[in-house]
Amino acid sequence: MATIQVGCDLTYSVTNPTSFLFNVAAARTEHQSINEETFQLNPNINYEASSLGTENIQVYRLTAEPCDLQLQYRAKVNLRPELYNTSGIIETGYSQLPNEVLPYLNPSRYCESDRLAHFALRMFGDAEPGFSRVTAICDWINSNLDYQPGSSSESTSACDVLIQRVGVCRDYAHLAIALCRALCIPARYISGYAVALQPPDFHGFFEAYLGSRWYLFDATRMAPVEGFVRIGTGRDAADASFATIIGEAVLTYMAVWAEQTAPGQITNQSVSRAAVSTNN
Repeated sequence: MATIQVGCDLTYSVTNPTSFLFNVAAARTEHQSINEETFQLNPNINYEASSLGTENIQVYRLTAEPCDLQLQYRAKVNLRPELYNTSGIIETGYSQLPNEVLPYLNPSRYCESDRLAHFALRMFGDAEPGFSRVTAICDWINSNLDYQPGSSSESTSACDVLIQRVGVCRDYAHLAIALCRALCIPARYISGYAVALQPPDFHGFFEAYLGSRWYLFDATRMAPVEGFVRIGTGRDAADASFATIIGEAVLTYMAVWAEQTAPGQITNQSVSRAAVSTNN
């Protein structure tokens, strides 16, 4: 088990009455528990804390009048990832997939797997099925895309990324998800905090369903998957954005962090060669 302190500070300049849906809270799962947690707003505005969707994403919902809105979130998280030998992880045939993972085979807003089927089969159809094939997809993306902050926008999809060969973490994840789905491997987007990520930020990674469980992957290779703290899970980033805003507000300041407090120390040089699962 690893204990990780996560948090974020966000400031928005709100110019008209605006509704917010914040998705910044660490998830509560079988492999991730919360010891301490605080959520504060300045000015002190009433908010509703609730969960959304089948994955029970924890969100904060509120409406703010014109102001400089400051948000502070802090949590101490216990992580209990499960580690597996990668050589024994196979793909599951479509007829054997459980019903609850089938939606993660479908094309979605940012992951047009139907449009990428020919490319996926040509590039990865002959790769060894299972964990090795998903790893090969991540290897290819990591080698053929340039990571450039600010290079994409909220409209950039997996197809755009494949053409432009540049993006940020969510773009890397979207392309990997789309290629997995095109090969009949269920895959889904994860937003979260990441230990040893430089520069610190909210991070986008993904899970692929292999054998009988979900395994974590990060095509950017910018942080060890053992140190990922899950926030939201969805078909793509549209389901797991850290903030949804209806109105007029501009983000003027953001700080995000994830620091391991005990035991040991997770660094970007300590990436495990094992398969990591934090969700059955």
